[in-house]
Amino acid sequence: MRNTLFIAWQDVRFQLRAGSTLLWLFIMPPIFFYFIGTVTGGFASGMSGGQATPLTVVAENPGFLKEQIDLRLVANDFAPEWVDVLEIAEEEAAPIRTLTFDANMSDKVTADESVTASYDTKANSLSREFEEIRIQRSLYTVLADVIVADATAGPLSSDALATINEATRVWQLDVSTAGSRTEIPTGFQQAVPGILVMFTLLVLLTSSGTMLVQERTQGLLRRLASAPISKAEVISGKWEGRMVLAAIQVTVALAFGTFLFKMDWGPDIAMVIVVLVAWAGFCASAGLWLGTVAKTEAQAGGLGVLAANLLAALGGCWWPIEVTPEWMQAIQKIVPTGWTMDALHKLISFQAGAMSVIPNVLLLIAGAVVFGVLAARRFRYE
Repeated sequence: MRNTLFIAWQDVRFQLRAGSTLLWLFIMPPIFFYFIGTVTGGFASGMSGGQATPLTVVAENPGFLKEQIDLRLVANDFAPEWVDVLEIAEEEAAPIRTLTFDANMSDKVTADESVTASYDTKANSLSREFEEIRIQRSLYTVLADVIVADATAGPLSSDALATINEATRVWQLDVSTAGSRTEIPTGFQQAVPGILVMFTLLVLLTSSGTMLVQERTQGLLRRLASAPISKAEVISGKWEGRMVLAAIQVTVALAFGTFLFKMDWGPDIAMVIVVLVAWAGFCASAGLWLGTVAKTEAQAGGLGVLAANLLAALGGCWWPIEVTPEWMQAIQKIVPTGWTMDALHKLISFQAGAMSVIPNVLLLIAGAVVFGVLAARRFRYE
């Protein structure tokens, strides 16, 4: 045990003296927390429970249809502001979202003429698609209101539409949330756990992987082989050193997230720590394995960066997995980053209870054991 602890301590000291390791341990996490948290903060805008999305509606002499369109836009979480003509002064910025109708649209509809509506937005691509769906839903609902009002409530008018609005609905849809979460994790609620998971994997794959290759190519491991230390002690010490490095990364990220970004870790903080410890163990084993299979430092560093970024994207570390296509949501279920992010969101956002993440923890432990065994079998002194 003394030899194992000695090797672990020397590995940690060596890695903490490296400037690149310190950079990714202490400097980059809060920067990425802020950047990713700010970017993903708008993913849930306009969703139920979120703030209404500002919308500029341009319509010259809209007539009685204005109230009905306004009603349906508000029902779909928009905050419409009506203007007759869009005039922008030089010192003013153009609206982010603009919905434009033909002039005199109520008169045209009454005369059975078509009315054109166009929507323009500067929102990001993920938000844009959701906004377009809500705009279409609003306008198609207005179209249905017009058809029903004209057929059942007399000549089309504001009074006819009011009669339709006040009528009792035959069908009603009762929508409720599963668990405590009311919307997808966004902002720092998504960014802090996601970047924590990604950086732990990134640092362990790159720093620890290249370190082992360096020790082998420079003959340091060969010297260690001549010491009265068994191979099992060497491997255990190397793994424990990487586990300590992962623990430092997790602790630093937890501190930044809690005190700087006001992260709420939910009621099961103890189980959150268990998940992160299991994830740290997996990363330690994966980093040790990469160091045994890579032939050069550049190869270990390149493969580590590539694997960490790919798994982070597929596992839902960069963005809420709910906004991705179904095939990406399916992939998340089979990658280690996905197991970890799913467990963290269950505990933090869903508040599904500590027992709900036991399968995730067991999968991470199994992955750590598998990569640890593979690393032990591949380990060589030269």
